[in-house]
Amino acid sequence: MNFRTDLAIERHESVKDESLRGITMEKKEINGIKISHITVTDEEGEKNLGKKMGRYITAELPDSESTSDMLDEWSEILSEEIKKLLPEKEGTVLVAGLGNRDITPDALGPECISLLLATRHIKDEIGKSAALSELNSVAGIVPGVLGNTGIETAEILKGIVRQIEPVAVIVIDALAARSLERLGNTVQMCDTGVSPGSGVGNRRREINKDFLGVPVIAVGVPTVVDGITVALDVLEAGGIELDSSKRDAILSGEKGMMVTPKEIDLVIKRASGLVSLAINRALQPKLTAGEIMSIVATV
Repeated sequence: MNFRTDLAIERHESVKDESLRGITMEKKEINGIKISHITVTDEEGEKNLGKKMGRYITAELPDSESTSDMLDEWSEILSEEIKKLLPEKEGTVLVAGLGNRDITPDALGPECISLLLATRHIKDEIGKSAALSELNSVAGIVPGVLGNTGIETAEILKGIVRQIEPVAVIVIDALAARSLERLGNTVQMCDTGVSPGSGVGNRRREINKDFLGVPVIAVGVPTVVDGITVALDVLEAGGIELDSSKRDAILSGEKGMMVTPKEIDLVIKRASGLVSLAINRALQPKLTAGEIMSIVATV
């Protein structure tokens, strides 16, 4: 299991049956969306799956000519899954869009925040006059990247958490997948937090409950695949078989190239629209998708 992936579902697919101790999995399908619930229950499960203890929800979306045609239905399904990870306690939720807006495959987080319905600043009188007084409190932030700020993303978020005291933090980040087929059409949600940059081999300080002191829900969409795994797939598709030792030797070698679709700008646009609407609906359950999009468009 040397290949690089942030997806628990891909890790699970590679684990042999005898190594599934400490791991549970449930599958269901809702209106064409395949949803997998993987729970890592103990340290043995962590070792076997290579993922931290916690819950991992993966939604695999069906192929569609236009994501916009299915936006209402898909966002509702995803929002229900996100709600399962949120704490029941009422209060402000901080949503952080990780990544670099100037690098398209890494722009998912910032693009989602541009579509977030932020409401923490709407005070009682203003809320009443705008008919928005019943909205839950939501704050959004794009913390940037270490190379531009000189500050670890986790440190920025910890300072904000101390100041506004949210009941939970949702972090949105682009992920790495094992399979090209999962790029742009798979959404992973988990309650274990995230390690920024891990998908491209630039792991930073982890953003999780232990560090921030509040529950952290991570939502991500894969936008890149390791170049080595793509090359191996091409060789195998061409009938060139490699034994496990050679394959493992190649996978454990130097990894420096990530592959992304040529239409990555469209992938990010569609994914950010879907993920942001799903989060907005999870945090503002009293509003319809149309109402949310209408408000966001006028802000």
